[in-house]
Amino acid sequence: MAEESKTTMESVRSWVVQHKLRTVGCLWLSGITGSIAYNWSRPQMKTSVRLIHARLHAQALTLAALAGAATVEYYDRKSTETKEASYGNFVPLDNSHKN
Repeated sequence: MAEESKTTMESVRSWVVQHKLRTVGCLWLSGITGSIAYNWSRPQMKTSVRLIHARLHAQALTLAALAGAATVEYYDRKSTETKEASYGNFVPLDNSHKN
């Protein structure tokens, strides 16, 4: 079970790495939809105030998603550099055979 969830989590992480902007866009769309739905359930607010609140909530969610995407990118590059550094000892860097 742990291996199965790890595989699923790894596949989700790799999809997010490949589709960062799509992920942020989907989070923004779901955030603004949820915020509009929540604000519409509050009848004491004007429509313009509802839309402004929905936009502000969506902006905050988008900033959080962008920060998350930047964190994923950072750790993805960090792990790639670590792998390259560890394999660097085993791969010869001599390119004299190309001449």
